[in-house]
Amino acid sequence: MDKKTKEPLIHITKRKMIPKKQEWAIRLGGILAALIFCAIITTITTHLNPLAVYAKMWEGSFGSPRKFWALLKELSSLLLIAVALAPAFKMKFWNLGGGGQVMAGVLATTTVMITATDKLPNGVIILLSLIAALAAGALWAFIPAFCRAKWNTNETLFTLMMNYIATQIVAYFIIIWEHPKGSGKIGIINQTSHTGWLPTIGGNPYALIFIVSIIVTIFMYIYLKYTKHGYELSVVGESENTARYVGINVGKVIVRTLVLCGLICGLTGWLLVAGTDHTMTTTIEGGKGFLGVMVAWLAHFNPIGMILSGLLMVFMAKGGSEISMAFGLNRSYGDILTGIILFFVIGSEFFINYQIHFRKSHRKEAADV
Repeated sequence: MDKKTKEPLIHITKRKMIPKKQEWAIRLGGILAALIFCAIITTITTHLNPLAVYAKMWEGSFGSPRKFWALLKELSSLLLIAVALAPAFKMKFWNLGGGGQVMAGVLATTTVMITATDKLPNGVIILLSLIAALAAGALWAFIPAFCRAKWNTNETLFTLMMNYIATQIVAYFIIIWEHPKGSGKIGIINQTSHTGWLPTIGGNPYALIFIVSIIVTIFMYIYLKYTKHGYELSVVGESENTARYVGINVGKVIVRTLVLCGLICGLTGWLLVAGTDHTMTTTIEGGKGFLGVMVAWLAHFNPIGMILSGLLMVFMAKGGSEISMAFGLNRSYGDILTGIILFFVIGSEFFINYQIHFRKSHRKEAADV
């Protein structure tokens, strides 16, 4: 007696290839579904008009030139960190130390601006602070990279711990340089003389960091896609054994790639201190070292795509803060909406990579025959 094997109602297969138009259609569909779901949650929990909530979120980011430039400033620093992390993650070196590398650049810049005041010309101080920030960021990335290449240490834990070390060193020097004494902060560095401050473009202090972030993003896109170094780190990411077989020095690639990450993070720290904030705090990096990981991943480590994913993250943060103030909601409400949208966006990646098949009914199978 023949026994028929009963097929499951649903089975999932991995897609071999999907057109770009369909891929972006799925992503946009995920965002649309997230907005509809958030609208339902907003109506049920707050009894507010969801369209008014979305309008206020838009206003919080684009409602005035000041808000727009503040958004660009946040986007620029986040984009720089995400772009810096991209080559390491593409190489499958799980660098969680972007925040610490930025803080190293922040400390180096502050050190030069404070200690060299009235001793050197302003242009020399700016140049020295840039060199110091780049060197500090590169060093902070070189240490875990060298240990991974030499002794195969766990880069995830190593880079994560380097963040805390950098933050505590910054906290130590804040107490040394605090002004006024006992305040626990150093205030605006060289507030009167503006020594070490970067020049503004069109009178806007945020324009320079935005321009630099776009230049670095384009550079990283070209570096990853069209250069020999970009090809080598991709091969190392696919298989270290294969890379060694074709003659690639894996240890050298790891160190070189992480030093590049550190240089860009150090540059970010320099721009934050000398260009926009003109101070040093333990929170100046603002958690972007971890947020940059998500921005890079959502863009599939494509630097150009990171502009869009970074803009989404910053828009949600700014918009969430705006609705909290405008409607008297708990500040966590904006984070809830952000989490829901990110859940749908990340979930859409599943439908891009996999396809769902439903079992045909017996009646349909007979009709097909």
